[in-house]
Amino acid sequence: MKNEIDLAAAPKGWTNTNKLAVNFSSLWKKEDWWTVWLGFILIIASIAGVIASPTLPLRWGPGRKGAETIASAIPLESLSGIFITGIISLALFGLAILFIKKDDLKKFIIAFPFVFALAILAELGGNYDPWRHYGFNSVIWALGIGIFISNTIKVPHFIKAAIRTELYIKTGLVLLGASILFNRVLALGFMGLGVAWVVTPIVLIAMYWFSQKVLKMQDSKGLAITIASATSVCGVSAAIAAGTASKSKKEEISLAISITLIFTVIMMIGMPALVNALGIDPIVGGAWLGGTIDATGAVVAAGAMLGEDALEVASVIKMVQNILIGVVAFAIAIFFATVVEKKSASEVTVGPAEVWVRMPKFIFGFIGASLLFSFFLPQDIVDVSLKTTNGFREFFFTLAFISIGLESNFKEMAGMVKGGKPLALYLVGQAFNLILTLIAAEIFFSGRFFTLPF
Repeated sequence: MKNEIDLAAAPKGWTNTNKLAVNFSSLWKKEDWWTVWLGFILIIASIAGVIASPTLPLRWGPGRKGAETIASAIPLESLSGIFITGIISLALFGLAILFIKKDDLKKFIIAFPFVFALAILAELGGNYDPWRHYGFNSVIWALGIGIFISNTIKVPHFIKAAIRTELYIKTGLVLLGASILFNRVLALGFMGLGVAWVVTPIVLIAMYWFSQKVLKMQDSKGLAITIASATSVCGVSAAIAAGTASKSKKEEISLAISITLIFTVIMMIGMPALVNALGIDPIVGGAWLGGTIDATGAVVAAGAMLGEDALEVASVIKMVQNILIGVVAFAIAIFFATVVEKKSASEVTVGPAEVWVRMPKFIFGFIGASLLFSFFLPQDIVDVSLKTTNGFREFFFTLAFISIGLESNFKEMAGMVKGGKPLALYLVGQAFNLILTLIAAEIFFSGRFFTLPF
């Protein structure tokens, strides 16, 4: 039977034949690819001068002459600009929804204005000078507003149609590539290998060993490898990939995801504060965050609290680590088929194409944007376009963290985390991950052994 590879979706398995059929429709039907297309649509529009920087609330607060009150943050003349920013965002993401799942478009159009309004509220709070000085930027406000709603008055069902965390954050990450010169991407990526590709497999193997030899989770091998992958690689995406590869139960994958989400929020807020409290260099701190915080979006938010350079380091390391999702899923599928299920090589139905299918496609958009702005555009166009792309990138991150907050109902997540061995596995594994990654970050990003591109 001829296999078909979906370029973005997780496969159910392949025969180990050399014949390969590619489903190119995933290029316009899958969200992962649309984050690339949306990023470049906005980049091209900014280069052509079709759109300008988004209009958002201004900085305000005591000490800002003429902008002391909250009213000065949104003057009347800016209201039309904010409205246009909303229309552009709605049209951009609505285009993706139209192709991904046309039936969801009407629901998205109705729900998005409410998510947009919450994001504007977060921007308003994030631009309050006295608190912004201490790291309370727009994404932190967005997360807080979303969490407050999710855990008190609850999220109205119709708004859920516009909660598109991955779509918002990955489109923003494609735009981030435009602001990072390609030579930096190469330099940071090379050093990032020492953090992401050396530490990650060590933590993954150690956690699985700990689950079997110490915690005696022999009856929950799939759950153990899913938690280990989520902790060592990249949270939810890795949990789904590893869970699918190991044929874990749906409840086991959900449990791993719930544990990961709870601690991702805690680490996102707590680790930048810890970096500052311990006096760790922000660049080293950014590398530490990039290698340990489970979700890409959370890494971006946490890195931003340590500064622009730390944000670059954290983001690139997380992308380098994201590439491992496919490799890890492939390795897990082979391991479980041959060692756990004791199948022969001829019976194994998963091929190396797993690596391509699992690889997050937004990484290609990030690299493409970096190449475009580094080598192919005149500097004057770069200067003008970056103002627009950076503005939308930061606002898309705010939309993403409104979504994360609205999805973070701690009572529901805690109800799935019943403690015991799964929680112990995560805590021990994450502690080991934090120690090992900090050592690697110090080696590769302290400037003692390698020259930093800053």
